[in-house]
Amino acid sequence: MEQWSPDVARSLAAEESISLENDHWAVIEVLRDFYRQYEMAPAMRPLVKAVGKALGPEKGRSIYLMRLFPGSPAKVAARLAGLPKPANCL
Repeated sequence: MEQWSPDVARSLAAEESISLENDHWAVIEVLRDFYRQYEMAPAMRPLVKAVGKALGPEKGRSIYLMRLFPGSPAKVAARLAGLPKPANCL
């Protein structure tokens, strides 16, 4: 986590064909805050809950996160945030 930087996130996002916008960065910050608090990356359900609490109920939905981070939102977003793969993610 200490070696992470926004440039690292941009590079990893390019590998995923994701262009990071403000909405992506907001979710990445929620993830990093979650990790600082609980010392683990959240799986999908806790991620949805954390995003909803931090960014509002309209963004605290799995469909919103799937649009931002296609495939496995919890896994992809954690990777871009410089966090380990969440438990229970394939």
